[in-house]
Amino acid sequence: MITSPHNQKLKEIRKLRQRRRWRDRSGLFVAEGEDLLGSADASGWVAIERYAAAGSGLAGIEVEPALLAAASGLGSGTRTLAVYEERWAPAPVGPLCIYLHGVHDPGNVGAVLRSAQAFGASSVALGPGTADPFSPKAVRASMGAIFAVPLARAESAADLPGVKIALVPGAGDPLPGLWRPSCAYVSSSAREFTIMAGSERDGLPDEVAAQADRIAHIPIHTDSLNAATAAAIALYELTRSITPE
Repeated sequence: MITSPHNQKLKEIRKLRQRRRWRDRSGLFVAEGEDLLGSADASGWVAIERYAAAGSGLAGIEVEPALLAAASGLGSGTRTLAVYEERWAPAPVGPLCIYLHGVHDPGNVGAVLRSAQAFGASSVALGPGTADPFSPKAVRASMGAIFAVPLARAESAADLPGVKIALVPGAGDPLPGLWRPSCAYVSSSAREFTIMAGSERDGLPDEVAAQADRIAHIPIHTDSLNAATAAAIALYELTRSITPE
């Protein structure tokens, strides 16, 4: 049982939680809580190391509860946490992908992963300037989707599958209008799609949106939506409107 606050394993856990460069260098990340670890188990992820508060009855190396709470990133502490290897797919894949460009808030990245799982997306592609999906905030916000949805890096729209639909506030067609007969290219010819979403403040850069096959907006009464909310609406609209063969 771990009883020392100077334990090297606990120090490593704190570094993985607090420093992106440490995660990038090691290729490891931390997940906390029984629900998240249960999601990892259900998706077939095997922890590199697993820890549990002494006396909790949970699987893992036992740690004095106060020490585990000190290593945790949760305000209330945790009864269990585990270290996993990051997983990256070689490339984004269809038939339904969502691409995030410059989405800086890790909570939004995690929420998009959650929506991607809910609507059956095939992958989430992360472009330049997007927050680390394996940061503690993103992992928590994903509600376990980090273990279920394939993640890939994409440097440009050329890396993305299928018809690329860029979400740009107030521009192009209203999103539901893409499935009118006049847009038959989208409604009947395409079998793969990528939704492209930009940063919380600035949206997609013009040069990135210009690489899309279609520009679309979500009709709203204000200027913009939270990036994760916009992505969820677009995923819903796409899955609702398209009937696979």
